[in-house]
Amino acid sequence: SMNFEVFLKNIEVLKNTQLPGIKAQFKLAPKMRLEYNAKKIEANNPKIAAVLALFYPNQNKEVSLLLTKRANYIGSHSGQISFPGGKFEKSDLNLKETALRETFEEVGVFQEKIDIVREITEVYIPPSNFSVTPFIGIVNDNPAFKLNSEVAKIIEIPFPDLLDDTMLASISITNSYMKETSVPCFNFDGSVIWGATAMILSEIKELLKNIKP
Repeated sequence: SMNFEVFLKNIEVLKNTQLPGIKAQFKLAPKMRLEYNAKKIEANNPKIAAVLALFYPNQNKEVSLLLTKRANYIGSHSGQISFPGGKFEKSDLNLKETALRETFEEVGVFQEKIDIVREITEVYIPPSNFSVTPFIGIVNDNPAFKLNSEVAKIIEIPFPDLLDDTMLASISITNSYMKETSVPCFNFDGSVIWGATAMILSEIKELLKNIKP
């Protein structure tokens, strides 16, 4: 495991390492995503959203990453595992604010408690035509999460699992736009993460590899 104090000493590494970018994302991208280049994405004039990858100390002062399992509802992301986040609202000053506001709304972590380490590479999601900007954030204490109705439960990913290649797999997806399509994923002890969230996680994984225990 990774002690939280050791992790904090490495924050400069996370801040200053060159972003692995789309190359890292594409390791976990569904095939249909690979068909969209920057020009094609721009032409689609995507809607804008932001998410937060929040690192925090668990009960044992070990580094964990927060993921949320969505509540079941009628919609394209029902029951999926994702980072806290959502659509940019006109009242948000910027995308960082969007990520912080949504994190408070969904899991009850106060904005003032969160240090934003950096913005990372945006991810385009073809089916919903969203461009999502992820931020890496840190909270120094174990949060008392308060979930709203959108969130079924919290999923706590221990630091070593993020770097463990045996957690990579593939899954067959059938939905409104894919039929029995094999898609790369992370499988953390039965929690399966694919699509945009997995692409973001793939870039974060590459960044974390630079941290020395």
